[in-house]
Amino acid sequence: MTDLHSISELAQEFDITTRTIRFYEDKGLLQPKRNGRQRIYSRRDYVRLRLILRGKRLGLSLSEISDTIELYDTDQGELGQLDSFLQTIRERRVALKQKRADIDVILSELQRIERRCRARLKTLS
Repeated sequence: MTDLHSISELAQEFDITTRTIRFYEDKGLLQPKRNGRQRIYSRRDYVRLRLILRGKRLGLSLSEISDTIELYDTDQGELGQLDSFLQTIRERRVALKQKRADIDVILSELQRIERRCRARLKTLS
């Protein structure tokens, strides 16, 4: 991995579109240098993009991802960033477990209703 990347190199490496990269740039998550109209992404942008995509895979919002990434540049540095990220992970886990419980309740209800409908169909046939 080199220290400087073009937008097309990043897009290819991360298997995303250049439009996606520009979107993250518009949101202030990436800050490439410019050489005329060409964007030049630094190692810092590369690492940030990797963190953004990991956060998206985990279902985090861009706001949560941004907050976590920005902590690295504060006095708390990586320690603050990791503590915050662990808290975000805990909160995400709790939310997902609740969603799973909600889905299980809905699936049980659907199964109960389906049984009742099938039984009723039998009585009408």
